[in-house]
Amino acid sequence: MCAQERPPTQAGAHSEPPPGRTVLDERDIARALTRISHEILERNKGGRDLVLLGIPSRGVPLAHRIAERIAAVEGYAVPVGSLDVTMYRDDLRLKPARALMRTDIPSDGIDDRVVVLVDDVLFSGRTIRAALDALNDVGRPSAVRLAVLVDRGHRELPIRADFVGKNLPTSLVERVQVRVADTDGVDAVTISDGSDGSDGEAQA
Repeated sequence: MCAQERPPTQAGAHSEPPPGRTVLDERDIARALTRISHEILERNKGGRDLVLLGIPSRGVPLAHRIAERIAAVEGYAVPVGSLDVTMYRDDLRLKPARALMRTDIPSDGIDDRVVVLVDDVLFSGRTIRAALDALNDVGRPSAVRLAVLVDRGHRELPIRADFVGKNLPTSLVERVQVRVADTDGVDAVTISDGSDGSDGEAQA
């Protein structure tokens, strides 16, 4: 899912860790992405027909990192893009003030390709449902798979991730916050009880 937006910071800039208990640090995230990359290649029997589409905002840099790891193994670049799901969300009428993010489909398109959607947190499943609707407007892939850094449970729709960095059991009142160095200046996943004022993750 896509977290509520924060003002971006320059990559590498100093950033205080978010409130809460850290469940994944920089090394943990790196290992999780490496494992996901190898699992994608094993499932797909290589990377020739793959397209990675990150869901803004933090799914996009995660998709690029996975693509870099795949390229290091396979010796060629895998197309990477982004897929904005804002206008496809089923809660748009309840929260109409949403900033549109960028959709960037690779030049060769997604028709007859295996598309791997990449997101930071999987929660209710509603963001992924919106992503599937958005995909219908840009092409017809041969298969769609889902890679997430964190699966925190509490699904409201029958959606399951194919590749998971960490399964993180949570209660509904807890907040899971993902930060990536590309936009936040630090790589970290934290969990808090929601009483610290952090925006956490609303729905995905």
